Amino acid sequence: MKNIVGVKFKKEGKIYSFHAADLPLKRDDLVVVITDNGQAIGTVATEVKAVPDEQSAANLKDVLRPATEEDFRIRENNQKLEQEAMQFCVRKIAERQLPMKMIDVECLFDKSKMLFSFAAETRVDFRDLVKDLVQRFRTRIELRQIGARQEARIIKGLGICGREVCCATLLHTLGRVSVKMAKEQNMSLNPEKISGLCGRLMCCLGFEYEAYADLKRDMPKCGKMVQTPEGKGKVIRQSALKGEFVVVLENGKEATFKTK
Repeated sequence: MKNIVGVKFKKEGKIYSFHAADLPLKRDDLVVVITDNGQAIGTVATEVKAVPDEQSAANLKDVLRPATEEDFRIRENNQKLEQEAMQFCVRKIAERQLPMKMIDVECLFDKSKMLFSFAAETRVDFRDLVKDLVQRFRTRIELRQIGARQEARIIKGLGICGREVCCATLLHTLGRVSVKMAKEQNMSLNPEKISGLCGRLMCCLGFEYEAYADLKRDMPKCGKMVQTPEGKGKVIRQSALKGEFVVVLENGKEATFKTK
């Protein structure tokens, strides 16, 4: 048996599994773990759970220790370095007149690499910018072009519902969202109504799709002819949340029925 715990590195990030050994960890504890990029500080997101060896991942990494005051100091210094790197990079982008927008900077815990995320409409030749960054910070530099949805997730903001965007709060991964999902939820197909801050289809359409599909599973589809207690008619509207559908009968009357 192995003691497995879920850890995430950002509030909106994915939860990763780590081997907790015999450490007495609880939810919201800060811990230092081993990752593919070296050590990192993360937040315990799930309770420790005993899992049989054959059911655990083969390449499971370890939780080294609960975070110490020294770890917090290192993280604070890294955050200051990230702010400095962001300002420096934005200035160099302007000087070189590159068609790109800097979104985020992440410094690894041991400062062995810095990751710069940017948005751009086309491919950008940033080789000279990388040279500037290497010369200034003396570490490995990686520039990564991200899409509009990833940009909105990092920058955050309020959606049309008045709440913080789903991608920055309750969603751990950015799944595929399609127009079919909007149709299934009887949403207006007006792009302004179903698009998020990123200009793409709203993440909540995908998040709620399965619930709507389940509620409508036993409901006759719009356009279908059905036999009702009041006679034969055609389904013209559905209300999944109410569990109702509206039928226009052969005599022209509209009637509302509950799903069984």
